[in-house]
Amino acid sequence: MLIIAGVIATACGVIAPAAAWAQGFIYNQHQPRATRPNVIDDNHILVQAIEVDYDYNNQHISAVGNVQMFYNGTSVEADKVIYDQKTKRLHAEGNVRMTDAEGRITYANIMDLSDDYRDGFVDSLRVDTEDQTRMAATRADRSSGNYTVFDNGVYTACAPCKDDPKKPPLWQVKGARIIHNQTEKMLYFENAQLEFFGVPMAYLPYFSTPDPTVKRKSGFLMPGFTSYTAFGYGVEIPYYWAIAPDMDATFSPRITSKQGVLLQTEFRQRFADGSYQIRLYGIDQIDQDAFKGQPGDRQFRWGVDTKGQFALNDKWVWGWDGVVLFDYFFMSDYRLAQYKDPFGSFLSLPTEAISQLYLTGVGNRSFFDARAIYYLSYSGNQNQVPVVAPVIDYNNVINNNVLGGEFSYKMNFVNLTRETAVFDPITTTANTNSLCTTASADPMARLPSQCLLRGMPGTYTRLTAEAQWRKSYTDPLGQIWTPFASVRADAINADISNQPGVSNFLPVGDTQTVRFMPTVGLEYRYPFINVQPWGTTTVEPIAQVIIRPDEPKAGKLPNEDAQSFVFDTSNLFAVDKFSGYDRVEGGSRANVGVQATTQFDRGGSVKTMFGQSYQMFGLNSYSVADMTNTGIDSGLQNPRSDYVASVAYSPNRTYTFSVRSRMDEATWNINRFEAQASANFERWSASVMYGEYAAQPELGYLARREGIMTSGSLKVATNWVVTGSARWDLQTNKVNQYVLGGGYVDDCFVLAANFVSSYNYSVGSAPPVLNKTYLLTIGLRTIGANSVSF
Repeated sequence: MLIIAGVIATACGVIAPAAAWAQGFIYNQHQPRATRPNVIDDNHILVQAIEVDYDYNNQHISAVGNVQMFYNGTSVEADKVIYDQKTKRLHAEGNVRMTDAEGRITYANIMDLSDDYRDGFVDSLRVDTEDQTRMAATRADRSSGNYTVFDNGVYTACAPCKDDPKKPPLWQVKGARIIHNQTEKMLYFENAQLEFFGVPMAYLPYFSTPDPTVKRKSGFLMPGFTSYTAFGYGVEIPYYWAIAPDMDATFSPRITSKQGVLLQTEFRQRFADGSYQIRLYGIDQIDQDAFKGQPGDRQFRWGVDTKGQFALNDKWVWGWDGVVLFDYFFMSDYRLAQYKDPFGSFLSLPTEAISQLYLTGVGNRSFFDARAIYYLSYSGNQNQVPVVAPVIDYNNVINNNVLGGEFSYKMNFVNLTRETAVFDPITTTANTNSLCTTASADPMARLPSQCLLRGMPGTYTRLTAEAQWRKSYTDPLGQIWTPFASVRADAINADISNQPGVSNFLPVGDTQTVRFMPTVGLEYRYPFINVQPWGTTTVEPIAQVIIRPDEPKAGKLPNEDAQSFVFDTSNLFAVDKFSGYDRVEGGSRANVGVQATTQFDRGGSVKTMFGQSYQMFGLNSYSVADMTNTGIDSGLQNPRSDYVASVAYSPNRTYTFSVRSRMDEATWNINRFEAQASANFERWSASVMYGEYAAQPELGYLARREGIMTSGSLKVATNWVVTGSARWDLQTNKVNQYVLGGGYVDDCFVLAANFVSSYNYSVGSAPPVLNKTYLLTIGLRTIGANSVSF
């Protein structure tokens, strides 16, 4: 009860600070809410308790029993609160809980603070922040409103154990003193030790870290450790500089045992419409003889890489990626460009870098992309890598019907330059480029049977434009008829350098030509539907007839973008089965097959397809050898193609099975077979793929190939994951590529360990060397991450 001037009232009201405690506004907690005066503001304290007593002599006001006090965005709950009007201090004891305006919650047995919470002490406290970090101490002293010293403090970003909250968290940092400077927003630890599950693992005489409210702040980051033959052991000590809200920089000098200090700097800046970053690398090598006879045999080596992207509006973006190196081995020698796994560990080195400038636009039914590309080879064959400037793609589907059907058009333009021809020996007798580059006037010595020309030397320019129309309609019997037509034109200029061996594949010198390809065709489908109590089955015979002229200059023009080709059910009914624009399918062809799909009522489906392709008349483009023999040994080179078949079965969301096969049209021997199965459970997933491929001597595969590729992950426990993948060559009975790893991830801690085998590419035609790397990454939320590789 509150007794003032003989007036008795239930202790619920708003009281002004200092003297206003005695003469403040007191309101009955049972008074209807709508009738209570609205006088709560930053200059008043709202107090609620079972009993509030006022001591006139000592000018003390005491609130006892389930005390709740609200003032200036901060609330205090305790068994008892005493306010001293003389000293203007607030003393709370017994189950104290204080929540400040930033959401931090402090628990204590005793709390003694000034009425503005700027100075005071707290005994036996625990602090919980809004971002799930926690601190505890035997005592904390606060001064100047922003300086708090925790004696025998403990800090962690881990949640307490649900089953046993008193159990030590996964990790915590204990310090004889922890100093929190709220102005600097920094935590300083003195005589600290890092503990895992309560067991000390590391001693740190002194270290500091930004407090949990900081998203970005200048200071040193966690160091990183690495080792490699080229530079020995290395330690990186990054320093982060928060220059402004929209820009920052990171300086990461790497001190190496063999080559001195590698300087690394990254600058980033963000704008309202995009962002960019620049990385600089440089080293004055102590022992350049370690790279004797290699591109790295220089005293000073450096590199620059940058990227950025900006939005012009909601449909258009432009950007760039750029890499400049003093020598092409710099990145690989110092492990500066590596792929990462989901835990943040480095996995493998790329074989090239891409410098490009691009502009991309995406509409509702249209797409535009223009870019200039420079490939930087890490393998030393830079003169064999093309410069593409530019390559432009545009396609659009007209919104309105044209002649009752869909009309679309697309365009591709490319200009490509390469300094030196790229040959690929494909027989055991042509195991060096010397035979490939031999020029001979003897037709019997023509060398494309022993070599492929993977890249032409010189300049190649092509403009392609194509318009397509198609319309589908269903007759009264349910048959689906789809007539289609297209016209394509290519304007080509090829200035091919007369380098040794090139004339065996392509006409050297300057060649200009125009390639024209009109096409008309008809596709027929007749779906039969069978409905049963267990599901629905649809069987659909498909036939497609395509009429067009022969491919102009087949095999006599450069082929840079259509070298990859696999014939299977996925492209059986493609009008043009080549993968790029440099080749165009010619001659009239018929594609036939049958597709069956079963959908089960209880879930799951089966989809099968079987078919064959026929060259009806005209020149078969897939029987004509070009500079890379694309189409040869593909299964389409004969008038009657190989049979292709596929089966995909998904009984539920957990399992998937698929089989793809290509069989010889005369003997039914399997020329290509792939079988894949995968399973996805809550705790584990696995995938296995078996592949068997007949020899393709015209493409350089002289022997049958057979192998198994597997991958999987297992959630060992709530936060533990083990992953792995491997490729097993059954012909040599050797596992030639694999990755093993595992990690722990939760809301406060990351641990990842990986063993990686990857290929390291050397200068020239030397075969790749299998490289093995061990990686370890540890990350503590709010403190930082550390990685070690060797």
